[in-house]
Amino acid sequence: MTNQTIRVAARVIALPNKVEQLKAVLLELIEPSRQEPGAIKYELLQNQDDPTDFTFVEEWTSHEALNTHLDSPDFQAGAAKLEGLVTTAPDIRRYHLLA
Repeated sequence: MTNQTIRVAARVIALPNKVEQLKAVLLELIEPSRQEPGAIKYELLQNQDDPTDFTFVEEWTSHEALNTHLDSPDFQAGAAKLEGLVTTAPDIRRYHLLA
């Protein structure tokens, strides 16, 4: 089980009048994150029924790779831009695949 990848669901909720601004910030994170060592999957989803609701679906080779991503300059710069765009702090959850 130690070789299992880490799956992440990171939900971010925009203020109703800041959807497009938040979307632009989140889209900027995709390509640099996909290029990081240990990145397997890095996708951004937008809820069809609630356009303020965004979720990153990620897969990383290890906790270390994910932690390196979270500490990366690109991620930190993006996180700094969230103030005034989101209703609350992002909900970042780590998972293991069961089946």
